[in-house]
Amino acid sequence: SHFQKNVDTTLTDGSSFNASMQTSPASMINQYKFEEDADTKDIFVTVDNPESHVTAIETYITYRVMTKTTRSEFDSSEFEVRRRYQDFLWLKGRLEEAHPTLIVHPLPEKFVVKGMVERFNEDFIETRRRALHRFLNKIAEHPIFSSSEDFKIFLTAASGELTSHKKQGPGFLSRMGDTVKAVAAAVRGVRNRPQEFTEMQEYVEAFSQKIISLDKVTQRIVREQKEYLEELKECGPTYALWSQSEEELAEPLKNVAGCVDRCCKETEEQVKNLSDHLIPVLHEYVLCADTLKAVLRRRDNIQADFEAKTEALATKKANRDTMRDDLDKAEDRLEWANNALKSDWTRWQKVMRTDLRSAFVDTAERNVSYYEKCLAVWESFLHSQRTDAEGNGKVDFS
Repeated sequence: SHFQKNVDTTLTDGSSFNASMQTSPASMINQYKFEEDADTKDIFVTVDNPESHVTAIETYITYRVMTKTTRSEFDSSEFEVRRRYQDFLWLKGRLEEAHPTLIVHPLPEKFVVKGMVERFNEDFIETRRRALHRFLNKIAEHPIFSSSEDFKIFLTAASGELTSHKKQGPGFLSRMGDTVKAVAAAVRGVRNRPQEFTEMQEYVEAFSQKIISLDKVTQRIVREQKEYLEELKECGPTYALWSQSEEELAEPLKNVAGCVDRCCKETEEQVKNLSDHLIPVLHEYVLCADTLKAVLRRRDNIQADFEAKTEALATKKANRDTMRDDLDKAEDRLEWANNALKSDWTRWQKVMRTDLRSAFVDTAERNVSYYEKCLAVWESFLHSQRTDAEGNGKVDFS
């Protein structure tokens, strides 16, 4: 089930919560509700056609972002813009600012491959393009983010318009203030974290360890398979060369050479499939685990702020009315943050399980296909040898 927001809390002031919202804690509980039929996707985004740009200052890549939608808030049903990685980063940052305890799907890291000599090689660009494509489609499928004004601007605005919109974000000092508050809250810690959020933290910690381990092992398997493939490629020519000097064994040697070459092609395809289909999903969920940890930290900071204000009101005599107002706002904010996270947590788990199950099934099917093809190659070799043996009456293979 998906959840949908009953009230519009697009936070135009750029802060992580709009203090002017007149909402009581009771109404916060109803801000997010689950809906069985909220599954209809009506924004479809494609990221493709990367282009390299070289200026006096920098070299960067832009990607074409094409959008098709039936939503009435869009002026048209189709849009095409060009965006660079920094623009995606900006969108992610804006969504996190506006909804600190909703789970934003991760972007690929700034540099995916460590120690890479050529930053913009084709593999890197293609890997990043796929990740950016998935990122935007995860946003489009999200019941809250897909209605965000920032997302709409990202998909539709001309470059100049986007640049001016980016400048309207919260100022540097306001961001610094938020950081200082977050550090103070983190140092102080949370006194009474609800049990369900402690359980979430424990789940995320365990999930993180498992997915990091799987990611590392799968990457190692791919590296080792590539090494095996390089050795296998040397095998075929060796058999073929040998067949020229061993007349009696010439035919089987040539056949083995052919079989090895065909298996090479299948192994190459298999390694590519793992690299293109399984590794990106595992790695994305490694990054997701980091995102979840950050979301839980932000929730704790909001609670720590509320607890600090509660204690301040209990110990200070002056400015009690102002402090009570601040406390009410902090309580509303905490209620909103908790409800948002609880709803989005359920949605995230459902999506994660669907993604991983799909990746595992896809890998299993590709493995079956790979081994069946290799099996068929070697069975054809055995069949050819039986036929030769029967024709010559020399060897009984049975």
